[in-house]
Amino acid sequence: MQRFTSFDGVSIVYYAWPADGQQADQAAALPPVVLHHGFVANGQVNWVIQGVVQALTGAGRAVFALDARGHGASDKPHDPARYGERAMSRDLSGLFDVIGSAELHLVGYSMGSIVSLLTAASDRRISKLVVGGVGAGVVEAGGVDTRTLNREGLARALLAEDPASITDKRAAGFRAFADMLQGDREALAAQARSAHISGIPLQEITAPTLVLAGQDDPIAGRPQVLADAIGNAKVQMVPGDHFTAVTDPAFAPAIVAFLS
Repeated sequence: MQRFTSFDGVSIVYYAWPADGQQADQAAALPPVVLHHGFVANGQVNWVIQGVVQALTGAGRAVFALDARGHGASDKPHDPARYGERAMSRDLSGLFDVIGSAELHLVGYSMGSIVSLLTAASDRRISKLVVGGVGAGVVEAGGVDTRTLNREGLARALLAEDPASITDKRAAGFRAFADMLQGDREALAAQARSAHISGIPLQEITAPTLVLAGQDDPIAGRPQVLADAIGNAKVQMVPGDHFTAVTDPAFAPAIVAFLS
């Protein structure tokens, strides 16, 4: 675990894994892969536990992941003005600077997909892109689909004194996830209230892109709409909903295959 200080003084934790020793020559010829996790999760939960890091390093890839601000071991300010995926995009570009590679492959999930799309629209170091857990909502609602996951309702669920009082099943799922990880719920609520809804210039993304969606994920509904808006993109479906798609045995191999 290492740290760097981002543009506004927030300390961001990141992790680095070398390619499998038997694949060292292949690693030298391929760009590093950078992973950005989803809301409430962190670099370990989204990518290590689910086997994505092992799959990538075993395929000869050097891998980096960060804990987004408000998540994991990174700093957790409580002011909503310090949050939003645009701020996280600047954190991500800061990690790119630390890595120092002229070319990178980028993978994001859910909130991390919004961060990744924003970054790929302006940072030409990204030569391949995978975004999971998002769909038509990016095009039609400007970010993670707030029509299926209300920002203020999610914040209230995170701050509720009694989880049993939460009536929105999706918000309740995120609250349970936050409690399981012992997350800073005030910091997470600040991000929920600042989630990006102002649109993304998808037409500016030049990297070949894979849109990877769970078949039963309402937050990633109609992913072909997103792929069509990007242009140089394709869709792949895997079993699962927003929380379980990343655990499906097809998820990590789909990422490895696309980035190979």
